[in-house]
Amino acid sequence: MSDPAASSIDRLIDIMARLRDPQGGCPWDVKQTFATIAPYTIEEAYEVADAIDRGDLGELKDELGDLLLQVVFHARMAQEQGAFAFDDVVAAISDKMVRRHPHVFGDASVADAEAQTVAWEEQKRREREDNGHQDRSALAGIARGLPEWQRAVKLQKRAARVGFDWPDVTPVFAKLHEEIDEVRAEFAALEADPADAAARDRLEDEIGDVLFVCANLARHAQVDVGAALRRANLKFERRFRAMEALAEAEAGGLAGLSLQEQDRYWDRAKAEEKR
Repeated sequence: MSDPAASSIDRLIDIMARLRDPQGGCPWDVKQTFATIAPYTIEEAYEVADAIDRGDLGELKDELGDLLLQVVFHARMAQEQGAFAFDDVVAAISDKMVRRHPHVFGDASVADAEAQTVAWEEQKRREREDNGHQDRSALAGIARGLPEWQRAVKLQKRAARVGFDWPDVTPVFAKLHEEIDEVRAEFAALEADPADAAARDRLEDEIGDVLFVCANLARHAQVDVGAALRRANLKFERRFRAMEALAEAEAGGLAGLSLQEQDRYWDRAKAEEKR
């Protein structure tokens, strides 16, 4: 009896091969490259996260399919170049998971999830060395292609593993206030001379420092920065749409209103949300 899962993935692989066929495939799919598809891969991963945030399992099924398609797409392009195929991707990740879980597939043992995280990172470090990577920094191996907020947290976590971290959240708050004061100072300098390119660079630098400290604050609070920002975005969108509806019903829309009038609708939208 054939394996339904295997036949399903084989069907998807065959569909992608047909789409990429230069003779009878889809012109859009045929012209794509790793570089042009990469943004879609990232977008699909975020849509998976969004479906999870909303608790929509039906949507999650669809989004996971879209994400799987991205893997198949990249594997097909690599196969066309003679580099590797989908089966090689599956074999590589299977080998990696077995290798990095010796407490499950071997004789090793770990005390808890935190100990496993340490063991995982150590295994990754050894693999990098075995592959000829000479960077022995505690920060080695953190991908530069990550969203910057995620990379900030990873940098901070790696530094913390060797003791470079604040002992609690109190100095993080102090640092945040310090960085905000520096942003204020650079804003004032730029307002004094809007054409000063150096002042604009300094302002960008100081705003970056504020965001970096905010990521550190979230890490100390054990709050996922991406989830927190998604929640803030959703909240803003929900309240803004509510104030739009109120203004449309009573004043013909927001566009012709003063900021003070718009703020009153915003406050009403917030109040109605809390009822």
